Amino acid sequence: MAISKNGEADTCTASSTRAQRMRPPFWQHDAYTLTQLANAVAAAATSIEPPIGSDRLVLDFGAGDAPYRPLFDTPGTTYIESDIDAQSALRIVPGTPLALADASVQTVLSFQVLEHVWDLDWYLGEAHRVLAADGALVLSTHGTWLYHPHPTDFRRWTRDGLLEELRTRGFTALQVVALIGPLAWTTQFRAIGYSHLLNRLPLIGRGLAVLSNIIMHLRMKVEDAITPQNWIDTNASVYLVIARKS
Repeated sequence: MAISKNGEADTCTASSTRAQRMRPPFWQHDAYTLTQLANAVAAAATSIEPPIGSDRLVLDFGAGDAPYRPLFDTPGTTYIESDIDAQSALRIVPGTPLALADASVQTVLSFQVLEHVWDLDWYLGEAHRVLAADGALVLSTHGTWLYHPHPTDFRRWTRDGLLEELRTRGFTALQVVALIGPLAWTTQFRAIGYSHLLNRLPLIGRGLAVLSNIIMHLRMKVEDAITPQNWIDTNASVYLVIARKS
């Protein structure tokens, strides 16, 4: 399950988790944010597509449930899931080099992992070490978000801060995508809170939570539409970066 050539079958649980992350129902409390991120990741996957017939190694570095695996586990690739879980085919042991050769990976993926990593020198250093000279790092992390330990939660970034973290560790950003502006993410946080509170109510709670989520979802779409892009660029909830070795 963890290492596949051209998309071997997934377990039912993993498949359902991926579907929920890539195509969340619009009445889910975080559907707006998940949808925006999934769209950005899909665009990134297309933009770094390798030449037809090439053999490409893709490392999902901190894969979790590997929600975006279908976008990268394509013909001509070998996809590797790597995580701290002992069941992972390529286990992460913080501070220890990955069992991969230098410059052996054409694409390193890191989706919503960086805020959970304490030793950035090791994590980004390993990403840099295993990445081929012409390879790409595709990384997303939070600018602003609620505390969410998994199992830890250490950081949030400004746009400038994130790019500087990457630059000082040997990466040059080719593209930065800023997702969810300040008007929308304040609404997103309220949507999450209301959903949790309403779901506690007996009988009618779930229905009220769904209604609240739908209203908040529509509100976020309007808020992002009216927010100036430069506000979103420097005050985003999520940043997605495509980078290469400097």
